[in-house]
Amino acid sequence: MYAALPGNARLAALRDEVRAIENAGPARAGRPCLPFGIAAVDDRLAGGGVAPALHEAAAASIAPGDDAAATLFLAALAARFAIREGRQVLWAVARRDLFAPGLAGVGLTPDRLICAECRDDREVLAVMEEGVRHGGLAAVIGEVGRAVMASTRRLQLCAEESGTATLMLRRWRKADCDPLLIPSAAVTRWRIGCAPSSALPFAGLGRARWRVALARQRGGPAHDWLLEAPDAEARLALPARSGDRPDQAGRATAIAA
Repeated sequence: MYAALPGNARLAALRDEVRAIENAGPARAGRPCLPFGIAAVDDRLAGGGVAPALHEAAAASIAPGDDAAATLFLAALAARFAIREGRQVLWAVARRDLFAPGLAGVGLTPDRLICAECRDDREVLAVMEEGVRHGGLAAVIGEVGRAVMASTRRLQLCAEESGTATLMLRRWRKADCDPLLIPSAAVTRWRIGCAPSSALPFAGLGRARWRVALARQRGGPAHDWLLEAPDAEARLALPARSGDRPDQAGRATAIAA
């Protein structure tokens, strides 16, 4: 097909074809992107939402609070896929640290969750791949300390073929080793950290807030937002008022059901 073209033009044409295949993968599976329902977020995402593909998230730091925020971010995202599709979520873990009431608080209730206990990262990746290939799950989540490019490529290809949202929680291993610096085939990579909650006119704690950074996405630029943590229906929101984001004030739009 490209034999008659000069060398440089042939290479460019092949690259364009590969990009077209990559971008068309999630659509071929027949499951549409899942929008956040927040214009300030969806407008920044290629495709207007989260595609049924491989996505990664990591805590902004090694701090336990940030680790919990990243975990709950993926839990809420998986819950939204489960609610939309009426299917369950498979979560592969290598350590017993999931807190069921916390997951339920962001929409991932026990009836929507299947938990698989694994021995190590290698087994987590294998279980993830089997779950994604099955094609009958709303989403698959796996927690790993390290995954090489070849492993993430396999998961991304499986996700494109099955149309299953595949979410990977990248765990910190060392304080000076950001897990998102490791190359990956993920369509999006997110960094989640805690932020001060809103002040209340009385004693108590306001709704939790997170710094949500889209560190990388295929087909679009990076960006970051200040968001309120998900409610029991897995709906994130923009703060009603945000001192450092005046353009977003008064736009606390929740995720569309």
